[in-house]
Amino acid sequence: MTAPFLVPPVVHIEAIDRVELNRWLVAWNHRMGAFKRPPYKIEAHHALFHSGTPVAVTAASETVREVAGNTGIERTECVELARLCAAGPHICRPMLRLWREFLFPAIAAAHARSCAVSYQDRALHNGDIYRFDGWRKAGTGGGGGPDSRTGRPGRKMNIWVWPPHELTP
Repeated sequence: MTAPFLVPPVVHIEAIDRVELNRWLVAWNHRMGAFKRPPYKIEAHHALFHSGTPVAVTAASETVREVAGNTGIERTECVELARLCAAGPHICRPMLRLWREFLFPAIAAAHARSCAVSYQDRALHNGDIYRFDGWRKAGTGGGGGPDSRTGRPGRKMNIWVWPPHELTP
């Protein structure tokens, strides 16, 4: 017989659906808004809960393009961390670490992928969250004129990869 918890679990992670993911992305004013991509082979969304309330979310998918920018990493090789968002400051960093340590390996194994990539809009933030977590800048993408799918102006992106040894120095 196991001893009862002296304190109930304070934090945990659960899989969530796209509707719940988008509810929190919009409520927390994610700069890219709701996750509206068409469904790809990979769609894995998760929330970090504190005392039963979501405090951070992630969206994992396949890359939209066949190759991630100028990295040479093909869609079939990677999982894209397409959204990372939190209810308040300082929660994205632990959620990123939990995602790469526990969620990414399971998603990658289920889909035979070797690495994770994440696009960072250079106009919105400097990428320190990835750098400080051990990711490596793999290359760049976007910024080449209007998006051919949506017509929106292209954004200049840095592309980060995990694990960092997936790239040659």
